[in-house]
Amino acid sequence: MEAVSIRELKQQAGAVSQPYRFHAQLDRILTKTTKTGNPFYELTFADAEETLLLRVWNNSSMFATCGQLRSGQFFEVTGEFGIGGDGRSIDAKTWTARSLGEDEAAQVLGGSPELREKQRADYAYIETAAESLADPRLRALSLAFLDRYGKRLRRTAGARDYHHARRGGLVEHTAQMMRSAVQICVAYPILNRDLLVTGILFHDVGKLWENAYQENGFSMPYTEMSELLSHIPLGMEVVNKLWREIHEDAESVKAWEDLEPDSERVRLHLLHLIASHHGELEFGSPVVPKTPEAQALHYIDNLDAKMEMFERGYQVAGELGKHVYDRVRPLPGRLISPLPAFVGSAAPVPEPEKEEPEDGFCEEEELA
Repeated sequence: MEAVSIRELKQQAGAVSQPYRFHAQLDRILTKTTKTGNPFYELTFADAEETLLLRVWNNSSMFATCGQLRSGQFFEVTGEFGIGGDGRSIDAKTWTARSLGEDEAAQVLGGSPELREKQRADYAYIETAAESLADPRLRALSLAFLDRYGKRLRRTAGARDYHHARRGGLVEHTAQMMRSAVQICVAYPILNRDLLVTGILFHDVGKLWENAYQENGFSMPYTEMSELLSHIPLGMEVVNKLWREIHEDAESVKAWEDLEPDSERVRLHLLHLIASHHGELEFGSPVVPKTPEAQALHYIDNLDAKMEMFERGYQVAGELGKHVYDRVRPLPGRLISPLPAFVGSAAPVPEPEKEEPEDGFCEEEELA
């Protein structure tokens, strides 16, 4: 029996339990008590894209084994799984757990081959985008950030919930925003491409201390610093710290003295992109967007987050009827299947017919 991911298990499980096998980390194990006083275990398994909650009652054959399991361990779980009585959760009839070796655990951390390849390509795109910046100050800043924090970036999520909420999700989010920004800059020449691309790289860097997974697992710890400050002030602090460091190089500073716009304006505009990217004061930004690049970044950020919500929603939402799926929060309503693109040859656009002048009037003759 071939192993499936937790997401595939959720998609395939039906009312009648079927055998499945998956690899995951035991993220959390809790001992609880029912209203009647009977003990049970609540286990949360996690892989690179999803989590699975299993409850083990005291009359289960696995109940005694659960007392020996420890959070942080990687397991192969084999058993019979189906949809629970609530129509949403996964219920396990019988199952067993085998500890995974180091190589197997590393595969679980990296995710599916498709996810590993996507995140590899996305990170390479971010590196290329940073290297291609024409402004030497923004290029030096971006490359210094990737050199110092690139490894941590690759294990940071885009969010705790809702969008890109997985190990390496921030890499996917950042790369896709950059791709959108490059195309939008072609349509709107008013936009400063270097500033917008750099702003996208840095807009969520505070999440490296807010949404970073542990090096060897899928646990995303809460920290006092991230709770007290949040990712916007943290991101601004990262930019200021790196900016000061790269300006300690006397040769670079001298070479940049006569550049326009001057370095201080560049720094301020970049900080504004980070500060305003939530778009509204009530959504956590200390200032609203006041430049074209800040407004563009806000919309690009929101668009990519929403498209990810739709894409994931179609994978996990229950089907209510033909083309209709259950609501996936925070999207505002039930999902409707997207309209497929037309397949075939487009009809040629007819040339407009040239009308004959009335009463024998000829424009050329009249002008002559």
